[in-house]
Amino acid sequence: MAGMTRGFRSLLLGSSLMLAAAAPALGQDGPLSVARDLYASARYDEALAMLNGFRQQESGNLANLRSIEQYRSLCLLALGRGAEAEAAIAVVVASDPMYQPTETEASPRFRTAFSEVRQRQLPDIARTRYAAAKASFDRKDYSAAEQQFRELLRLIDDPDMGGRLADLRLLVSGFLDLSAAAAAPPPEPKPEPRRQEVPPPAPVVPDLTKIYTSDDEGVTPATPIRQEVPRVPAQVANQTRDRGILDVTIDEQGRVIAAAIRVGLHPIFDGQILLAAKEWRYQPATLNGRPVKFRKIIQITVTKR
Repeated sequence: MAGMTRGFRSLLLGSSLMLAAAAPALGQDGPLSVARDLYASARYDEALAMLNGFRQQESGNLANLRSIEQYRSLCLLALGRGAEAEAAIAVVVASDPMYQPTETEASPRFRTAFSEVRQRQLPDIARTRYAAAKASFDRKDYSAAEQQFRELLRLIDDPDMGGRLADLRLLVSGFLDLSAAAAAPPPEPKPEPRRQEVPPPAPVVPDLTKIYTSDDEGVTPATPIRQEVPRVPAQVANQTRDRGILDVTIDEQGRVIAAAIRVGLHPIFDGQILLAAKEWRYQPATLNGRPVKFRKIIQITVTKR
């Protein structure tokens, strides 16, 4: 528990930049986006309160539940509530034992911590799922039982299981063979009537007047080529906040054409950041291969002399 909490605490600073850069403009995709922005602004209590309410509304939406519980765990750890953070991860594992965060979703330390919780839960989840699959078999619902035993076999063979439940694996393999043999063959597919060929839809033509975000379908976000943040001036180092948020608009040539401070660090340092942003360069965002204007939210973490 202590090792996992230390890993999460080390993750917080690196995760804030990842979450803020991925988040769209405030409120653009609902409560989850607002909570991400609150987290990026170090307003952990407010973010957690919003996530707690949102999770009740989204209890049936597995994809949103994963994101909500991951962000809840980060907020809880920032507030020193490590045990509750573990419980948030456990909710995700219980709802979908095969899910694991990818490299694009979380840092290596987050994935390691997630794996530690998952390793502890998998044996009990496997036993529960075996009971459900066996009940389907006893009801002679062989098609359902076959699918359940097949998924259970994947779970038992998962690397996080570490070779545990070898005896149960033999049992599951036997019931899988019996279920597959007893399942009725699928009906012969009926030939579909010939349909007139319909040409594929024309590709979406970018609107050159629009400023796109990562929420727009088909858009590949702009990526940094040069994005150096100046150091904090020594004379204001003790008066500067640790984090700020910058909103930039990038044109089709990858140049910053507009920049605004959304969460300031210090008036003097904010001005230096805005001057530096004019020199930043990006690989332009694209839609169907064509460069487009793009809005990017950037978390600024200061480096003090």
